[in-house]
Amino acid sequence: MHPVVESPHAPGLVVAVHLSGGHHFSKRSRTSISLREGHGVEGDAHAGSTVRHRSRVARNASAPNLRQVHLIQAELLDDLASIGRVVGPGDLGENVTTSGVDLFHLPVGTALELGEAQVRLTGLRNPCWQIDSFQAGLRQQVTTRDGAGKSVFRSGVMAVVTRSGSVRGGDRVTVGLPRPPYVRLGRV
Repeated sequence: MHPVVESPHAPGLVVAVHLSGGHHFSKRSRTSISLREGHGVEGDAHAGSTVRHRSRVARNASAPNLRQVHLIQAELLDDLASIGRVVGPGDLGENVTTSGVDLFHLPVGTALELGEAQVRLTGLRNPCWQIDSFQAGLRQQVTTRDGAGKSVFRSGVMAVVTRSGSVRGGDRVTVGLPRPPYVRLGRV
């Protein structure tokens, strides 16, 4: 476990929670979800201690699951709405939709308190071809370039569960940064 230091970030909010028992792109909204340490979201197809995403299972089914929980900030959905893209909470397959925390700029190892549970950020979600199957051209909208021309992925962050508990819409999101030096989130 990474040591955590206090963060200057103001608490955020869980907007909504979602899960899907099957390997579907979008997830259905729920009143609450249960996170289990080392496992993920109870009842979700991507829960488990080893990889569950089909493409990763095909490569190495015994690899550790660094993608137990998928989080997206509602501000991304607002950005997409501002350019005419209608994408609601759960539509991009996230388990937790948050607001008030800039998830994409947090370092690897950041601890997020979500209701009773805690997760540790492991990396960025790789925006796959399924995003365009959901809505043509959307993948390009969630993959931008920085000033150096490097790809910037905005399709969510991935985490592992480090403390079991329930999470529901309206719960606070509290950020605990790992000790420096910080490592920028990369694809997992």
